[in-house]
Formats: sequence, C-alpha cells, structure tokens
Amino acid sequence: MILTIPWVIVAIILYNVIAFTVSAPGDVVVFPVLENMPQDLSQLDLSQVNAATLDIISRTPFDLQLFSIGMISDASWTLTLGDLVIVITLILLFVELIKATRTGGSSIVDHALSTILFVLCLVEFLLVPEAATSVFFFIMIVTLIDVVAGFSITIRAARRDFGFGGASG
Repeated sequence: MILTIPWVIVAIILYNVIAFTVSAPGDVVVFPVLENMPQDLSQLDLSQVNAATLDIISRTPFDLQLFSIGMISDASWTLTLGDLVIVITLILLFVELIKATRTGGSSIVDHALSTILFVLCLVEFLLVPEAATSVFFFIMIVTLIDVVAGFSITIRAARRDFGFGGASG
C-alpha cells in the first residue's frame, strides 16, 4: 500500500510546512542603476534616489541561506533552503521513476494518484500566494514529469513483458 503513494508528496508536504511556518528573512531594497553612475560610489549623489526609484524584492523562507562554501576559484557556493527542497524533490523523483518500472495493478493506482497530485499542485500554485514561488513551480514540474514518465515507462515495460510472454507460448 505504501508503495502506491507518490513519494513526491513528501516534498510537497515539506514545502507547505516550511512556507506556512518559517518566517521569511525580510525584504531586500535594490538600488537601480542610475544614469551617469560614477565609478567611485563615494561620489554617488543620493539626491537622485527617491522612494519611487527603489525596487523592493520580497524574500521567502526558501531564500534562507543554510551554508556557504568557499570554492577554489574564490567564488562562494551558497545552499539555500529552497535549493535543498529541490534536491530532495529530485531524489524522490528518482524513486518514482524506479517505481514506474513495476507492472501490475498497483502501478495503475500509483499513476492515478500521481495525476491527482499534479492537478492539486497546479491548483495550489495558481490559488495560494505562498505557493507562487520558483521552488514550488519546480516541484510542480517534477510532479508533471512523474506523471508523463510514469505512464511512458509503464507502457514500455508492459510491451516488453507482453513480448516475452507471447514468444514463449
């Protein structure tokens, strides 16, 4: 019974728990590139900047930085909470693709539940403000890939099984 449940639902539950319980790190104010921007920022005339020229970027809990690692190239690689959720989702997609190679009655139930899960993700993405993020969009695309790949792999495996069964009789 537990094998027929789409495992990607774990990522969706994780996303919703984080989105509705973890507080966002706060908004970021972005200064626009001004015309005639001086090379030396100490010479910047701040009288040109007013509230109308500032952009405010809203941040989500998925923008929280978990850790940062200095690379050999002197660049800094940063892993955010959203990145971690996407990695977990991709691992669960791998499990789903392995499950899709099974043939039998439970695979039909698994595909039906995966389809329902995709539809629910699409509805949540369109209607719930906390789901209107790139992280949830990627999770929704993974559920779509799960549906399409699951049906495709199962059909291919069933044809293979049918071909072997017919040849031996």
